Amino acid sequence: MHPGARPRCWRRNSRRHGARGGPLQGVRVVSLTKVWAGPYAGKLLAFLGAEVIKVENSQAPEEMRAYGGTDINHAPYFLSINPEILSVDLDIKSARGRDALHRLIARSDIVLDNLRPGAMARQGLGHRQLTALKPDIISVSIKMWGDDGPLGHQTGYAPCFAALAGVAALVGYPGGPPLGASMRYGDSTVGAAAAFAAVAALLHRESTGEGQFVDVSAVEVLSSMIGDRLLEHNLTGEPLGPDGNRHPDMAPHGCYPCRGAEWISVAVADDAGWQRLCDVLGADRLVDDVRYREAAARHRNLESLDAELGASTREHDAADLAHRLRVAGVAAAKSATATDVIGDQMLWERGAYRFVSDRVEGRRPVLGPPWQMTRAAEIHSGAPDLGEHNDYVLGELLGQRT
Repeated sequence: MHPGARPRCWRRNSRRHGARGGPLQGVRVVSLTKVWAGPYAGKLLAFLGAEVIKVENSQAPEEMRAYGGTDINHAPYFLSINPEILSVDLDIKSARGRDALHRLIARSDIVLDNLRPGAMARQGLGHRQLTALKPDIISVSIKMWGDDGPLGHQTGYAPCFAALAGVAALVGYPGGPPLGASMRYGDSTVGAAAAFAAVAALLHRESTGEGQFVDVSAVEVLSSMIGDRLLEHNLTGEPLGPDGNRHPDMAPHGCYPCRGAEWISVAVADDAGWQRLCDVLGADRLVDDVRYREAAARHRNLESLDAELGASTREHDAADLAHRLRVAGVAAAKSATATDVIGDQMLWERGAYRFVSDRVEGRRPVLGPPWQMTRAAEIHSGAPDLGEHNDYVLGELLGQRT
């Protein structure tokens, strides 16, 4: 960009489906995504105020529209991941559908995809072809191994990401087999990384006028989450393996049983904290036990420490014990169930849950954004019916009959 030139601003998209505010108001995203990681990235961008248009095909609906539902507009997984998303029904393998998609991209800021490796290029939608449609387009691609390289052709779901990244091997109990990681962790973490990268690319375009290709490797995203363990292995040569809830510096550090099948999480940072924990529990025998008197000794005797501490917490109410421990200066919390989290009044007051409306479910709660902003985007629409916004996208934006 030549000196003195004014950077291009994403707020130039004045025609949009409602003005919800938010820092990304005016940004238009074309979402060629399915299942979880890609749609989750789109969801976060929509929560920031972007207009996210999901390109779908009624002849081959994506998998999430089939999981757990009675029809393609009633599947709970899809409903949970796609609030504030617009849906247009296009067969991009047909000449008419491709033309509509090209014209839509030419009026957009970001193209987001997590299709199989090579699918975008086969459809004439590689980054080079996209820049022919829109020179400053930002293309965000999510693949298991990224867009190129010797393994770039491979595809997989979140359990594959976690296994290849080294995360799955760390989940489990000491001495036991790897138990793997939840698919929710893999997909949502990768989706969040893609959304972050998209916003960074927008900021770069704001200051330079230049679009760019963002190549997100799901395996690398998850490997970056365990950098400390990878560095540890590099320094010590010790094999990585499951270590339960153990911590290299704190002991005890774990989750212990309480009354009524409840659990409490406790973390003790030093010997003074250990003394306070035992005082609250009335466990003088543990304080006097030479195996637990100092941190180094507690680390050497973790198995017996956890067993005896669990025997001491078992008859306590988890919430009450956690409160008394925090008052005493010990880090502790009841291990919340899903019901506890849904019923947490503080989360409701902070807006972690939002009520949205859609044509199938009516008014219902969804998980909102994990942030608060003074100039936040409004969130009021649920997930779309397939093709619900054809009139807006094809008619108002592209000027063709629907």
